[in-house]
Amino acid sequence: MKTETASVKETVLITGSTNGIGLHLAKEFARRGHPLVLVAPVESELQKVASELKTAGAVSVRIIAKDLEKSKAPQQIFDELSYERIYVDILVNNAGFSHRGKFWEIPIEHDISMLRLNIEAVLRLTKLFLPPIIARRHGRVLNVASVAGFEAGPSFAVYHASKAFVLSLTEALATELADTGVTSTALCPGPTDTDLFERSGMLSARMFQKANLMAPQDVAKAGYEGVMAGDRIVVPGVANKIIVFSRRLLPEATMAKMNEK
Repeated sequence: MKTETASVKETVLITGSTNGIGLHLAKEFARRGHPLVLVAPVESELQKVASELKTAGAVSVRIIAKDLEKSKAPQQIFDELSYERIYVDILVNNAGFSHRGKFWEIPIEHDISMLRLNIEAVLRLTKLFLPPIIARRHGRVLNVASVAGFEAGPSFAVYHASKAFVLSLTEALATELADTGVTSTALCPGPTDTDLFERSGMLSARMFQKANLMAPQDVAKAGYEGVMAGDRIVVPGVANKIIVFSRRLLPEATMAKMNEK
């Protein structure tokens, strides 16, 4: 794999980049001198983030306002960047959301919307951007999964299932990409102090109380270091590493009961 020079940095595309982990990933990559392509649904929020990053010294920030729950959005993003000859070297699939409730009580439309963002958008963007990255024999994919991907999650059943999909896909890609010069990394944060936890109702769970939440900037730093090192899986924080290790030892039924919200 070729190494970066001080004057040539990999261009990074980050989805869900106006808040939470995505915002702090954008700040982390910008701080290290990477040109950015930021994707989120609300243009005014993207403009605000871009302005802040440029003021802080970002070398280049391109914003694209697209709703990734819409199936055509990934192709539109790819076509727009191809037309402008902006070549993405690092794809960061971060956008996602969750909701809380008994599986049979949540409207199917809500679950499908979540799967479109948490899974379909990841698939479509990776299918589009990965082939040219492989052709250049240098690049990286960072998929934001979760410690939720290691376990069943009562009251968050579909969210946990979606993150298990992302985790499994990322690990499989890491093997398929061997000897291509391209790496695939899954960032698996645990409870993190972001809007996702506020909106989804996760803070009502004992393990997700404010005192137990990790700072998003710390998660982003771990994600940056992991993807640049080519790690397959990054689990930020000692407590989260212990959680993941225990999940792999205890029976699924036991873990599901422990996670019941």
